[in-house]
Amino acid sequence: MARRGDTEAPARAPRPERVAAHLVGLSAESRAAAYLVAKGYRIVARRFRTPVGEVDIVARRRGVLVFVEVKARNNLDDAAYSVLPRQQRRIADAAGAWLAAHPEDAASDIRFDAVLVAPRRIPRHIPAAFETE
Repeated sequence: MARRGDTEAPARAPRPERVAAHLVGLSAESRAAAYLVAKGYRIVARRFRTPVGEVDIVARRRGVLVFVEVKARNNLDDAAYSVLPRQQRRIADAAGAWLAAHPEDAASDIRFDAVLVAPRRIPRHIPAAFETE
């Protein structure tokens, strides 16, 4: 029951373009995960969110823990240029949160990959797409 003086803003529906972008992102992440599984990776987590950032896919292959950023654009070249340094830092920070929450993974070799997704194209996997300090 609301008390007098409490002002709670009514929830607004998200804009249609944001909903569409969210759905494209979910579809791209599903395509990327299926592609990685076909390449022999085991998906450990999807959409790992922390206050400092998000990792789209956490995967493992041959003892290497891989943090994967998925980028969906109209063409693969645009997707390749869309992983910006600021995003790389946020992904690395989120990976640090993963390692803090999963101490059993702290001794693992880790890598930051990207999977690029475009309509009517096979996804492109870029191992070691970026490095961190």
